[in-house]
Amino acid sequence: MATTQVLPDVDTRPEGTDATDDDSPEVFHYVRKNKIAESAVLGTHVVALCGEVFPVTKSPKPGSPVCPRCKEIYEGLPPGGDDND
Repeated sequence: MATTQVLPDVDTRPEGTDATDDDSPEVFHYVRKNKIAESAVLGTHVVALCGEVFPVTKSPKPGSPVCPRCKEIYEGLPPGGDDND
């Protein structure tokens, strides 16, 4: 069974898009963690911090590349999070 990484104190997590030739994501995006399971199960789309819209299909591994725009936005967020969104 795969393990899941959760980022501390915020409601975002990296998810992959931009597939490469070997079907692995080129970069992972930050999305609201309360939308990840819904997307993975139902196939609904999520919206990344950078605005990218996609269904969740992959989970990041340690050291996976992160979208530079998502990372910039994420680092500018105040600490804490609200899982109500």
